[in-house]
Formats: sequence, structure tokens, C-alpha cells
Amino acid sequence: MIAIFKREFRSYFINMSGYVFIGVLWLFSGIFATALNLIGQYAAYEYALSNLVTVLMLIVPILTMRSMSEDRRAKTDMLLYSLPVSSTEVVLGKYFAMLAVWGVACLGMGATPVILGMFGEVNFASAYGALLGFFLLGAALIAVCTFVSSLTENQLIAAILGIASSLGLYLLGSLVGMIPASAIASLIGFAVLAVILTAIVYLLTRNYVITSIVGCVTVIPLAVAYIINSEAFASLFPKTLEYLALFDRFYSFLGGIFDVGAIVYYISFAIFFIFLTVQSFDKRRWS
Repeated sequence: MIAIFKREFRSYFINMSGYVFIGVLWLFSGIFATALNLIGQYAAYEYALSNLVTVLMLIVPILTMRSMSEDRRAKTDMLLYSLPVSSTEVVLGKYFAMLAVWGVACLGMGATPVILGMFGEVNFASAYGALLGFFLLGAALIAVCTFVSSLTENQLIAAILGIASSLGLYLLGSLVGMIPASAIASLIGFAVLAVILTAIVYLLTRNYVITSIVGCVTVIPLAVAYIINSEAFASLFPKTLEYLALFDRFYSFLGGIFDVGAIVYYISFAIFFIFLTVQSFDKRRWS
């Protein structure tokens, strides 16, 4: 895994993609800090970070688009399959390389509160707490976009799907207020999620038996639970989406709250999509 990490991390600075990624992030970080903190005279660096979220959704897929798809396109994934390492080690090596590039970018941004402190009073604990939340948010998005990259060998498609996935996660919290609170609406919502999960399992396995089992395990208990106690489904789906909203967890850090629950959630979210990426990699390995 270490060898793969070194290879991938080095590649981001050989083909300039790492420099471009870090440079773009630092550029917009400087623009927002200048406009909001220096010109606008807001002491909190959190204001700049909140505006960087939009930029993050656009540049993370650019960083991850070649992580898995490039090996598929160039057929170098066959070399990875022949190495005496597991699929998990391959995926983790690639993920940690991207995480290291992301970490370098965030470390550079860590100098901004110090610079702002020269012009006024800055709450460093709150500023660096928000930067930690920003790093974890990026780590979760990298895991999602890495999984997307594993589904195609076209880097452009991987980038477009990554941006679409990031945008969908960003809008998830806003969609909660648009979903009816009725029990039947929650049942339909969970049924749609069950279908999506079943479709993902089919894409990863191409096995009708496993897909059918997953479909039955998710749909049948859902229908039985609704028949037994339909009232319990009232507002359940909107509350579930609100709990799962990825970007909403970041807002607690912006408010100066060190949210341990959000940290655990981001780590768990990243682990889940790394697991899916491993399954996708394994599927191609044995197909």
C-alpha cells in the first residue's frame, strides 16, 4: 500500500494536476479572505470557508477523476491486479495519496488565520476547528468521487458524475423541506433508496441472485414495518435525509462548535464509499 501511495502522490505533482488543484484552492481562499475578512472587516475566517464549499464541489472531482478511471483506460489496472496486494490496499493507497494532496492544500490555508491575526483579533480555536471540518468534508467528498471514478474508464465522465454527486449531496439538506411529512411519502422515499441500493449492488456484482436477495432484504421488511405501524413513518424520511446531509454537518463547525458526532459521521461516510470502491475494483478484478 505504501508503494502505491508514493506512486500516486508523486504522480499528482509530475503531471501538474496536484499543483493546479492546490493553486486553485489557495487562489479562491485568498480571494474570499481578502473580500470578506480584510475588505469586509469580518474577523472570522469561517466566512471565507463557507464560500469555499462551492469551489470544493467543483475541484474535488477534478482531483479524483483519474484515480481509478485512468488505470482502466490505460489497462494498467491489470498490473495492479497482479501485485501481491489486496484490493483494499490498492484503493487505500490511492485514497490516502489524494487525501495527502488535500491535506497539503488545507495546511497552506492554515496560514490565513495567522495573517488575519496581524490585522485584528481572530478566534484561532474557532478558525482551525472550522478548517478541520472543511478538511473532513473534503475527505468525504474524495471518497465519493473515487467511487464514481471506479465506475468508468472515461475521466471526463468521472468528473461530470463526481460534480453531479457533490451537487446532489449539497442540495440534500435543502430538499428536506420539500418532501411531504406523510407516512406514505416516507415509504415511497425509502423504497426509492432501496431500489438505488439494489441497482448499485447489481452494478458491482452483475449477479441476479445476490441482487434479488438484497432487494428482498430491503423492500420486504420495509413493507412489513409500514403495514404493522404506518404512523411511525410520518416525517421519518425527511428526518433521515436531514441526518445524512453531508454539507449540513459542516455548518456546526462554522458556528464555532467542535462537533464530535460530525467527525465520526464524516469518517464513517468516507469508509462506506471506500468499501464500495473496493467492491467495484474487485468486480473488475475477477470479471
